[in-house]
Amino acid sequence: MTKKISIFGATGSIGTSTLDLVEQEPGRFEVVALTANRDVQGLAAAARRTGARIAVIGEEALLGDLRAALAGSGIEAAAGAGALVDAARAGADWTMAAIVGCAGLPPVMAAIEAGGVVALANKEALVSAGALMTAAAARTGARILPVDSEHNAIWQCFDHDRPDRIARILLTASGGPFRSRSRAEMASVTPEEAVRHPNWSMGAKISVDSATMMNKGLELIEAARLFPVPHERIEILVHPQSVIHSMVEYVDGSVLAQLGTPDMRTPIAYTLAWPDRMTTRAERLDLVRHGRLEFEAPDEDRFPALRLARAAVIACGARPAILNAANEVAVAAFLGRRIGFLDIAAIVEETLGRYDPPAPRSIDDVFSIDQDARRQAEAAMKVFVD
Repeated sequence: MTKKISIFGATGSIGTSTLDLVEQEPGRFEVVALTANRDVQGLAAAARRTGARIAVIGEEALLGDLRAALAGSGIEAAAGAGALVDAARAGADWTMAAIVGCAGLPPVMAAIEAGGVVALANKEALVSAGALMTAAAARTGARILPVDSEHNAIWQCFDHDRPDRIARILLTASGGPFRSRSRAEMASVTPEEAVRHPNWSMGAKISVDSATMMNKGLELIEAARLFPVPHERIEILVHPQSVIHSMVEYVDGSVLAQLGTPDMRTPIAYTLAWPDRMTTRAERLDLVRHGRLEFEAPDEDRFPALRLARAAVIACGARPAILNAANEVAVAAFLGRRIGFLDIAAIVEETLGRYDPPAPRSIDDVFSIDQDARRQAEAAMKVFVD
């Protein structure tokens, strides 16, 4: 049967990788909706190629441009936050949630409420509103499948019927571009250095998160939301080659690992075809060429973001949402050259010390906490800028 799919964030790196998979087997999928934030031409081109029913641009002022780009195609054009939510309710069997940041939370929740499979590439949503999302999925029967390569690897190795047989989750990390640098050396790194990831091709924000290892901290929170394993049994392991994407250790001592080349088409394909599998154009893994696989313990002194994220998991409540919002503010300031690289984690820690609201009970609460945390982070930043 043809699977009805929607792709939120269709012009970003995850979205374009998803489109590559969809277009290699066009008869297998029917595209319901594609969305983008501001890339009108990229969105229109993808919608025309795939015969999408709906195309939504996030920036409302660009609706006229989108309609012009789609003229004569018969594709419905829409714009704005409300249109994104409407598109999430348009009847897809499978939804790729790849809108970056908390802006992606309303359509993600709408897709979960509609049931079906949600392929989650938006880690900020799960970090900030994980309890609300998983509760909604349990209520509606929706299935949340992780797209992050690490969580996707865990999902593939995890015995979902017998989680009590799991001894540990080993969440692997590349260590980023500054894995071997001292804190003194990291004090002077530039945005250009921070976005050059040694293994993966990613956007600027997530590349900086990898450099600070906040990305791994956020993934720790994600793993605690997704898998019924106590946080103290979720460990981070630095693996510079990014060949093993994560591992699951069982009570008998067996360790199952998922290996592959660093190509996001592999985990996306797993969610897209689930519970089946599909062929991808990803390069095949050549272990002889790699020769050796290395592992190290993470250094929380040089990368304090890991310590902050672990503390947020333990405290739970609103702490993960505050951590995420403050980090987004600090990373944007670093990319804008307003602060130094080491100031990112320091601003997050300062914000966590300034602001401690009750746990969110609704999506509105999540947005309120997110906005307040951003204001607190801006205030905290003055200590470092001045």
